[in-house]
Amino acid sequence: MRHLSRSQIFKDYERAFSKAVGLPLNSRGRDSWSPSHQGKEDHDSFASSLARFNKARSACLKAQSDASREPDTTTRTVTWFAGLSESAVPVYIGDHILGFLETGEVMLKNPSKKHFTSITRQLREWGYKADWKKLERAYFRSCVLSPDRYRAMLRLLNIFAEHLSILSNQLAVRRENDESANMARARHFIEKHQTEPLSLGRVAQAANISRHYFCKMFKKATGVNFIDYLSRVRVEKSKTLLLNPNSRISEAAFACGFQSMTNFNRAFKRIVGRSPTQFREALPKLRRSL
Repeated sequence: MRHLSRSQIFKDYERAFSKAVGLPLNSRGRDSWSPSHQGKEDHDSFASSLARFNKARSACLKAQSDASREPDTTTRTVTWFAGLSESAVPVYIGDHILGFLETGEVMLKNPSKKHFTSITRQLREWGYKADWKKLERAYFRSCVLSPDRYRAMLRLLNIFAEHLSILSNQLAVRRENDESANMARARHFIEKHQTEPLSLGRVAQAANISRHYFCKMFKKATGVNFIDYLSRVRVEKSKTLLLNPNSRISEAAFACGFQSMTNFNRAFKRIVGRSPTQFREALPKLRRSL
C-alpha cells in the first residue's frame, strides 16, 4: 500500500476524487488504522472537531474497523453515533487483500436539531466541554449525499481499486528513486538476468554485499523477499509477452525465466489473481475498462 499510495496515479485520483465528491480519500494497509480526514486540510470539519475527543475518535475508528471486518471481500459501509458514514473498499494483490481505500465522514440523511442534541448529550455524558455553537455550525456544514449518489461514488472507488490491483505488481517491482546504490545494482542485475537461473548469492555478489546483509536490505527496500521479488519481475515480463495472441503461454513462461509450467502457473495465479489463460481471455475487457 505504501507503493500504491505514493504512485502518481493514486495522487491524481485522490485529488480528483476529493474535488469532485468533496470527501477525503485515504489508503491504508490491512492492519493499520487512521481517520479518513487525517492529513487533510479541513481542521474545522465536524469529523475533525469530533476527533479531538478521545472517545468520539475511538467510535470513528471502531466504525472504520467494522467497515473492513469479515466478510472483507466486498465494500462495506458503517454509520457511527455522530451520523457519519465510513466505507472501506478492498484492494487486492492476487488473491490477498493488500489494504483498503477509505472514504466517509459523510451523512446519508440531512442533519437535524434533534440529532445534534443527541450527539451533544453523548459528549456531555463523556464529560467533554466544547464550543457547542462552533460544533453545531460544523455539524450543519457536513457533507450530505443521497444513498443513490453515495452508492455511485463507491462504485467509482471499486473501479479504481480494481485498477490499483492491476498495477500493484508493476509498482512493487518499480525502482525507488531514493534507494541505495547497492539495491539499485541488485534490481538492475535481476532485470537483466531474469531469464537465467538466479540465486540469492549471485545477486548479492553483483550488488557487492554479503548474503546476510543483502537479505535484510533487499526486504527493507522492496517489501518482499528475494524469491518473491524475482517471481514478480518474471510474472510482470510474462504479462507483456501474453499480450501477443500468437505466442503460446508456455513460450511466455520459459522466456521470462520460469523453469516449469507448474511454478509459472502457481506464481502467476498468486500474484495476478487469475491464471495465465484467464488473464489473456480478460485482456480485451481490461483494455476497455482502462
